[in-house]
Amino acid sequence: MDKKYFDPEDLKKFGSITDFQEEYGQKFFDWYGKVFEEGALTAREKSLIALAVAHAVQCPYCIDAYSSDCLKKGADEEQMMEAVHVSAAIKGGATLVYGVQMMNHVKQKLM
Repeated sequence: MDKKYFDPEDLKKFGSITDFQEEYGQKFFDWYGKVFEEGALTAREKSLIALAVAHAVQCPYCIDAYSSDCLKKGADEEQMMEAVHVSAAIKGGATLVYGVQMMNHVKQKLM
């Protein structure tokens, strides 16, 4: 079997998630489309946020999609990488703040 677990071609099939549950799938796509409309944030800003989140949740399909979408919406490479670094900083901080929980636990055990 030569099939890869992550196949970039599968991203093109995302719309087919409605095949097994049309009502929920359509509700998701309606909501998803609404979320990415211009609002308090521009479409470009939302795309940069999506790119950053895609890295935080480590979704290769989302990284592909939002890398392309950011470029299409006028973001440049520096802005995109800065968004990725913001994501990494938040994810790293979230990991480190759990260190306080560990420290509390260790202090309680050693007292």
